[in-house]
Amino acid sequence: MSSRRMTTIAGSLVTAAFSTVMIFSVTASADEGPASSKGGKAVDEAPAGVELTTTLPGTISVDNSSQKTDLTATVKNDGSKDSGKIRLLVVGFDGMTVKNVQDCSPIEEKDLPEGSNSGFACPVDNLAAGKSKSYAVDATFDLKKTGKICLPVQTGDGKKTFWQQGPVPFGTTNPSPNAPATPLLLGTDNTPVAPGGDELPKTGVGRDLLPLGAAGASLMAAGVAGLWWSQRRPRRTAC
Repeated sequence: MSSRRMTTIAGSLVTAAFSTVMIFSVTASADEGPASSKGGKAVDEAPAGVELTTTLPGTISVDNSSQKTDLTATVKNDGSKDSGKIRLLVVGFDGMTVKNVQDCSPIEEKDLPEGSNSGFACPVDNLAAGKSKSYAVDATFDLKKTGKICLPVQTGDGKKTFWQQGPVPFGTTNPSPNAPATPLLLGTDNTPVAPGGDELPKTGVGRDLLPLGAAGASLMAAGVAGLWWSQRRPRRTAC
């Protein structure tokens, strides 16, 4: 084989390898996907002409080393009249812990919804008709666990909940333990990779040893509990 041909092939391989690295880098640092109200539902009846909803990004990215992630939580008034004084809550569950929400105050532990680990309250004095307000959320996500987030929209005093998104999961069925970051999809239960090498371990004792029937029963129980929690009257907060 001529030296010119060998040089050409080598150059092609280097170019291909460089392209692969570039594609991988872009994928690992994927930003938020299109906003979605998935997992949202109306609760108490809002005032006439007021239509309050929330949205979360369709995709977030978790740093595999620090477990840090960030996202945008948005509250919208799609109605024809101003909302009056309302508040948005941002609440974390399981492996998802809310660390900070821009311009919002942390909810005291005694006032958190049952089962949650963190939360912030964001006062909205008035949301005009057709307007929205977005909040930058800093969080961590333990990729060894499932993780959920909840966005209730309430009256300023918290006595009524007009809308609640969640608790809705973020997760992936295809973990990337060797990548710099793992992209998670809204509405997807997180599936940690199996133990071995430098893979992320699963939590719980003997998960792989559960019979199919027991696993199904556990999922059904979790579904019933989630339905009960989403419909129960809140003490101080929703979710």
